[in-house]
Amino acid sequence: MAGRKSAKRSGNAEEAQGLPGLEPPPDVAMEEAHHEANHKGHRQRLYTRFLDGGPDALQDYELLEMILFAVNPRRDVKPLAKALIRDFGDLWSVVNAPPPRLRGYCVGEVSLASDKAVAMLRAVGAAALRGMRQRVMDRPVLANWQSLLDYCTAAMAHQPMEQFRLLFLDRKNKLIADEVQQTGTVDHTPVYPREVVRRALELSASAIILVHNHPSGDPTPSRADVEMTKEILRAAHSLGIAVHDHVIVGKGKHVSFKAQGLL
Repeated sequence: MAGRKSAKRSGNAEEAQGLPGLEPPPDVAMEEAHHEANHKGHRQRLYTRFLDGGPDALQDYELLEMILFAVNPRRDVKPLAKALIRDFGDLWSVVNAPPPRLRGYCVGEVSLASDKAVAMLRAVGAAALRGMRQRVMDRPVLANWQSLLDYCTAAMAHQPMEQFRLLFLDRKNKLIADEVQQTGTVDHTPVYPREVVRRALELSASAIILVHNHPSGDPTPSRADVEMTKEILRAAHSLGIAVHDHVIVGKGKHVSFKAQGLL
C-alpha cells in the first residue's frame, strides 16, 4: 500500500511539473546549469594544477578549497576557505584549530555545520603532524635537528596554552620517546624536575631535550624558564642523564638555550 501511495504522489508531481506555468523559468534553469558547470570546471582546474604543478602551484586558500570540496560538493567554498585563513591566521592554524572553534563556522550559505566537515579539516592537520613525527622518531637527533625543530614548532607554536614537552634519547642520541608532560595556562606550566628524571629512568633514556611553547609568540626565555632549567639540570646530572638543550617555541621562531649560552 505504501509503495502504491508513493507512486501516486510521484505521478502527481510529474504531472504538476508538466502543467503550463509550473516549470522553472528558462532563464533560471539556464543560470543554475551555468553555475553548476562553473563549479565543476573550477574544481577540475584546481585538481589539474595541483597534480601537474604540486602544492606550490596553489595558494593556501586553494589547497583548503580542495579539502572543503569533499564536504560541500555542490557549493562554492572559495569564500569560506579565504575567510578561514583570514580569521585563523594561516592554513596550519585552520587544520589544527580546536573543533569548537570550527564547528558552525559559516560564510553565506556554506558552513562547517557537520562533524564530517570539522573532522575532515582536523584529519588533514593530524596526518601532517604524524608524518612529521615519524620523520624524527628512532633517528639521531643531531643529524635531523631541523626536522625536529620543524616538528616541535608545528606541534606547539599555535597551542593556546603552555605545554612542556620532553624528548628522550638513547645512548646513540636517537629519539626514543616524545611526550607532553604538562599543560598549563597561557603563560605558565608547572614543571617538576623529579618527574622529569623519573620518566627518563623509566625509559632508560641517556639524555633529554626540553621543549615548551610561549602562546604569546615571543620565545624569549623568562627568569622562571631559566631557573626551572637549572633545577632540571641539577636533578638530571646527579643521575647521569644529559640535558642536550631547552628549546622555547614561539610563532615562526624559537630560542635554543644551548645556542644562547644558557645551558
